[in-house]
Amino acid sequence: MLDNKLNIQSLILYKNLKYGDIINNILNISYREINEENKCLLYNCLGNLVQIACEHGLKGNLWHLLITASLVENENSFSLEAEHRESVNGSIVVIAKYDFELLYQVFNTKVEELFRKYGIKKDLITDFENTNTDRISYNDKISKEINKLAKKLSDAENSRDFMKEVMEFYRKYGVGRFGLHKAFRVVNKDEKVSIVAINNVKKVELSDLIGYESAKKKLIDNTEAFIKGKNANNCLLFGAAGTGKSSSIKAILNKYFEDGLRIIEIYKYQFKDLLEIISQIKNRNYRFIIYMDDLSFEEFETEYKYLKAVIEGGLEKKPENVIIYATSNRRHLIREKFSDKSEKDDDLHSNDTIAEKLSLASRFGVSIYFDKPDKTEFNNIVIELAKKSNIKIDENELILKANKWELSHGGMSGRCARQFIDYLSYELEMDSKNE
Repeated sequence: MLDNKLNIQSLILYKNLKYGDIINNILNISYREINEENKCLLYNCLGNLVQIACEHGLKGNLWHLLITASLVENENSFSLEAEHRESVNGSIVVIAKYDFELLYQVFNTKVEELFRKYGIKKDLITDFENTNTDRISYNDKISKEINKLAKKLSDAENSRDFMKEVMEFYRKYGVGRFGLHKAFRVVNKDEKVSIVAINNVKKVELSDLIGYESAKKKLIDNTEAFIKGKNANNCLLFGAAGTGKSSSIKAILNKYFEDGLRIIEIYKYQFKDLLEIISQIKNRNYRFIIYMDDLSFEEFETEYKYLKAVIEGGLEKKPENVIIYATSNRRHLIREKFSDKSEKDDDLHSNDTIAEKLSLASRFGVSIYFDKPDKTEFNNIVIELAKKSNIKIDENELILKANKWELSHGGMSGRCARQFIDYLSYELEMDSKNE
């Protein structure tokens, strides 16, 4: 049993730790007598520890990992300041030092001895091996860095060094949802707008997108300027379906995540919440792309007016850490019909109405065109994707199969080529198993 009772209820800035209930439960059990009831409670806590480690791709000392994960996810006035500035000064540091003195003691509590008394081997607590590769939280980079931070904290000789290591993590990687995740979506519930993490982001690299070198360069140049705080434009990626517009933006996110790039996906019906979304991210130490996929409007839809006001035209200046990227199959985002011309007599200012509709696309400073590939380009995409997938088949036979595939699967496009390669990989795998 522990000599001095510890708990985290007296924390000031870090009082709402995400896994605080588990931490307190384990500490409280350590002060009680050994019996079956407490054994059941402790085993339940152990199950939670293992689940957290597996879900987040963590390994090592389960107790240390639990507290480390709690620290890197806790957004408070101190952690947000440490994320934003090279150094933090003032009274808030004095209060933080109090919290970290307690956290240092809790972190170094030998809870493995408690588990041992209840029949749990020490190694299961201090040296947990995680073989789970299908994690649903964090990405590989962040999981590795949290593991490293837990080790550094275990090596800290005092609470001052302990606090210093946590602050360094905040400064380098950030804190909370925006620091630990790449992508987000907007959720509207009970008239409250929330930005929540998307746990699994498709791992697309720019090298996976064959062709479109000029288009990719425009997107890269604009994104790099944005990340570096230089003048950058909102981007509209338009063109035929399946040509890689959405994949290009996902690849951009994966490439520049470690440089502080984040992405928030938003849908048309949420455009009225754009100002609220921006207010939640404008003071964070990241660069945010507000991403709108497959953007277009029917003539009766008016949500585009919210978007126009945010892009350019409202009294409040759009923050420098926010940019808008959209994809669309249309160059002009608002649908127009020939019948519109016959109705112009009903509109006393028809030219103004048309200009209002067309002005939305013009507010995207950079427009990037993605055209459908011709036959030669399509065949080249297929060949390159086959190489990346390690498909060994005669090139002429490969092209013949691909050309047959595209005739019945939507025509020539990068998406069609990718689907064909996925199908061919599975077919060849099945053939090899049946031999």
